[in-house]
Amino acid sequence: MRALILLGLVGFAAQLVDGSLGMAYGVTSTTLLLAVGTNAAAASATVHLAEIGTTLASGISHWRFGNIDWKVVIRIGLPGAVGAFAGATFLSSLSTEVAAPVMSLILLTLGAYILVRFTAFGLPRGNLGKPLRRRFLAPLGLLGGFVDATGGGGWGPVGTPAILASGRLAPRKVIGSIDASEFLVAVAASVGFFVGIGSENIDFAWVAVLLLGGVIAAPIAAWLVRHIPPRILGSAVGGVIVLTNVRTLLRSDWIDAPGGVQTVAYLIIAVIWAAAIAYSVRAYRRDKENETVEAIEGARRPSAAEEETASA
Repeated sequence: MRALILLGLVGFAAQLVDGSLGMAYGVTSTTLLLAVGTNAAAASATVHLAEIGTTLASGISHWRFGNIDWKVVIRIGLPGAVGAFAGATFLSSLSTEVAAPVMSLILLTLGAYILVRFTAFGLPRGNLGKPLRRRFLAPLGLLGGFVDATGGGGWGPVGTPAILASGRLAPRKVIGSIDASEFLVAVAASVGFFVGIGSENIDFAWVAVLLLGGVIAAPIAAWLVRHIPPRILGSAVGGVIVLTNVRTLLRSDWIDAPGGVQTVAYLIIAVIWAAAIAYSVRAYRRDKENETVEAIEGARRPSAAEEETASA
């Protein structure tokens, strides 16, 4: 019973983070399942079955708060489903030990870019409003879906930073669209796992508890992303990506860093991340104050008609 309660809390926390930042539900949940001895395919299958419900609830919540671009959902979600089905059916025979560090290095670069870009300069507005093309979203969806199914998580870490880095979509809509499209990925991956390993290795009680925690958290997360300023949200997302992928690289066969080195690295990143968010908060408040001053000065400034009347 204690394990189920803990799993429910993990599902709640993972969806709260995922719905607010566009990533981490699968990574968090799968990590716990692997820690208790679940094999990789069964852990990923359990998480993706739960994600069918959590992503549906999250998608509906984001839709109600106006956080979704449906063209992006379709253009990335359908290729993502194809990639997820392929990844799920081949997981039992496919080794991702070499691919994981390479992917983490790419994601780490993107995460560092987003962290610096949003912290130092705020929301990239040069391309904001421009359409995201299929030739960009389709390969991204295929890659994200495949990584998500084979790694037990990765749709958000692949899709969110890449779309954020393009600067063409507001952060809250990036997160809402990624969360909504993940429903298609979760369904396709689950079908792939049933084809590949059947249902005998899946604990449906664990699926239900993960699902319950995630469904409760979904509307809260959708509300949070609607109200968190983009600059602060970008800094938070960048920090998550950096921390997650540094952790993967340090534990990979490439580096295999000792525990003490890992701890020091995490602490350094945490301090930098906290400082970046604090800086973004201060910059956001400063910008709001400047906007307020400009609005007051604009209201006091006489209009053209008033100036003509006064001169007459």
